[in-house]
Amino acid sequence: MTESNPLSPMKARITEIQQMTDIEKLIKLRFQNKTDASNFKYMPGQFIKLGVMGVGEAPISICTSQSDEPGLELCIRNAGRVTKALHNLNVGNTIWIRGPYGNGFPMEAIEGKDLLLVAGGLGIAPIRGVLQYALHHRELFGEISFLYGVRCYDLMLFKDEILDYFRHGDEKGVKLYLSYEDESDKVCYDLSCERDDRCTQGMVTKLFSMLDSKSNNSVSLIGGPPIMYKFTVRELEKMGFQPDEVYMTLERRMRCGVGQCGHCIVGTGKSIKYVCKDGPVFTLWDAMNTKGMI
Repeated sequence: MTESNPLSPMKARITEIQQMTDIEKLIKLRFQNKTDASNFKYMPGQFIKLGVMGVGEAPISICTSQSDEPGLELCIRNAGRVTKALHNLNVGNTIWIRGPYGNGFPMEAIEGKDLLLVAGGLGIAPIRGVLQYALHHRELFGEISFLYGVRCYDLMLFKDEILDYFRHGDEKGVKLYLSYEDESDKVCYDLSCERDDRCTQGMVTKLFSMLDSKSNNSVSLIGGPPIMYKFTVRELEKMGFQPDEVYMTLERRMRCGVGQCGHCIVGTGKSIKYVCKDGPVFTLWDAMNTKGMI
């Protein structure tokens, strides 16, 4: 973030576009200014405001972890006026970035812990950054288990990566579990036949029955649609996770990014939170003490 002005935009150019599903694209960007590139530091779970000149801006989660590789990767769903304009851009087009904003997941604070990552649908975007960070710093974390729930194979994001983790993740230090909702999905059915201990038909919560018992040194990090959180939290509580051992991102509530518009406010009275400034990552303890958070 620009130190003098957090609202100052930075110019970037699109270097690559991948069509992941009918409504989601992965867009890779590179800063045009070397100073912007070197100063842009972020943690998994933070987000940016992505702007198209003459159209507007939209808050987008960063779906990678900080690395030596230049640029950013953003998973963008075509869901409105700005995101539609973003989907219509081509490689070489210029785009504007503000940020990063928000608190992100506390990766340094959870070093030494076993990680249980849970993602549903587009919620994999911020969780992917967490997984990359943990694998880049593998010696700093314990066991890593990743539960990913999709509606069907055609809507699965980062397919090549997910299938690689599914088949070879144990060699890389991560156990990936996959659930799918569509009973008629032939590809996912074949995956469940390939490894019935790692893939099943049903909601993502069904995967919890495949896990080992919770260790005394575990945390869980969650990303997904709000409806998923209530049921996921129930399963985590059954496993013995305490409210301060569960972190969740509420990135879908974000608007302006700097707490000016007020659209992301949750809670009442003295327990008000701004999702964009106080979050978007909160603990379950925060959610239990803030009305309307989940």
